[in-house]
Amino acid sequence: MITLLVGFTLYLCLGTSPLIGAEQTIGIQFEDVTNQTGITFTHSDGGKGGRRYIVESVASGVATLDYNNDGRTDILFLNGAPLPGSPPETSPARNALYRNDGNWKFTDVTERAGLTDGSYHLGICSGDYNNDGHPDLFLSNFGPDRLYRNNGDGTFEDVTNEAGVSNGNKVGAGAAFLDYDADGLLDLFVANYCDFTIKKHQARHINGYPAYVGPMLYGPTPDTLYHNNGDGTFSDVSASSNIANLPGTGMGVICADYDDDADMDIIVGNDAMANFVWQNDGKGKFKEVGLLSGLAYDGQGVGLGTMGIECGDYNNDGRLDFFMTSYQRQWTILYRNEGGGFFTDVTHISGAGNGSYNEVTWGLGMVDFDNDGYRDLFTACGHLQDNIQHWDDTARYESKNLLLRNTGKAGFKNISDQAGKGFMTKYSSRGAAFDDLDNDGDTDIVVLNARATPTLLRNVTQNKHHWVKIKLRGLHANRDGIGARVRVVSGDLNQFDEVRSGRGYQSHYGKILHFGLGDKAQMDYLEVRWPNGTLQKVVKPGIDQQLEIVETSPPQ
Repeated sequence: MITLLVGFTLYLCLGTSPLIGAEQTIGIQFEDVTNQTGITFTHSDGGKGGRRYIVESVASGVATLDYNNDGRTDILFLNGAPLPGSPPETSPARNALYRNDGNWKFTDVTERAGLTDGSYHLGICSGDYNNDGHPDLFLSNFGPDRLYRNNGDGTFEDVTNEAGVSNGNKVGAGAAFLDYDADGLLDLFVANYCDFTIKKHQARHINGYPAYVGPMLYGPTPDTLYHNNGDGTFSDVSASSNIANLPGTGMGVICADYDDDADMDIIVGNDAMANFVWQNDGKGKFKEVGLLSGLAYDGQGVGLGTMGIECGDYNNDGRLDFFMTSYQRQWTILYRNEGGGFFTDVTHISGAGNGSYNEVTWGLGMVDFDNDGYRDLFTACGHLQDNIQHWDDTARYESKNLLLRNTGKAGFKNISDQAGKGFMTKYSSRGAAFDDLDNDGDTDIVVLNARATPTLLRNVTQNKHHWVKIKLRGLHANRDGIGARVRVVSGDLNQFDEVRSGRGYQSHYGKILHFGLGDKAQMDYLEVRWPNGTLQKVVKPGIDQQLEIVETSPPQ
């Protein structure tokens, strides 16, 4: 049943783009604006003691979200914590929440917000789990995890214990809110990296130099799935849902309807082993089909050191494709969706792996940076061995990040060296997030750099391309519309995306969907498929602005 949209709310973007009307001359361009933002955060992996605990090498993620609902996207940087053997610190590391004040100015509101917990933080996702209109936070840690309920007044309250989501004393990784049973309440999936504790720590040397070990030395461990009970508590359904049946080495996580059957599946990037694809049967059970789908290994059948996972329709054929980052001497991998739940590794024929072979790759995005209607690829790079030069002269700890432009002909071109000064800096990057931080109609980039300050890249691409941003508000569905699919049709340009929570490398971003429209002067229509399967449509909506679509259809 198709229900026509009978009402939608229109929000103009805050601020005016200085780029509208400019000629397209130099392609995608980014400017490093970190120093002008007022952001002073510095990441710590807690490893000053030099013992090289495995968790140091994989920290941490970053989130972009509008925590105070003022229409501007804020940033939450995750931090580690001192580990045994570290010298005393006068100012211990902590997370940092920065409120976006507009005009690329940010204010540290961490203490006021109540987010000063000193845990060792790795992954993050945000979602309105209690449907009160305010985005809540889940932080995946080395040690007990944390759930913060947003009080709606700029502060958060730690409700971990009453909610029942501490997840034991594990090594957390990527996490995601999803409504796997379409009951209008957000459930929670948490990837767990390996069976490591401080007591199990093992030292390693390469050519006489200390080095980090891999997760298989400690062994894989099952991931965790929580069901939202609707009363502020969650139940651990890992066993009954089959999620606990297979141990893994989870890092990046993304929830998406990969097989197009109108329910949310869970895709987990495992380090040094096959990736998991948990296919949702719509009845509370999951089946692992990574090998069958083609997403478990690369095209040669090799298990990768998968770090981050992203998905999107890169070739506009109406199917979700997947992009994954991996370890040195492994390319970043692009999987093309062939339909029917099957995928093909098209990394080499598409050029999606260009520049990645000698890098360790982490955060990633499939984002239309120039609003031409085709998704480009961003990859955050940096080795995890801080002294890699002592035994490998082809690698380096700090590297430039990668930007590949989608040519619109099912191929990608590496334009990292032509994309502006923002891509000239070298760090050992980890999490990355992508949102329109200045509300000018194009997508900017935030990168968390290990043991360093972050990088904020302002998109200064100049062209006449049109765009639209879409924010969903569920009434019968979950308030965020997480799991909903939005289709945008403009003549022969047909695009879609899904609303997600938690993605990439242990990070969160993009809850407001962004579509580039190229030279299309109008949209023919947009259509929302809500998590309960109902459709909502609006004909000829406006462009070059943000639309908020409020669910009007009754559940079917």
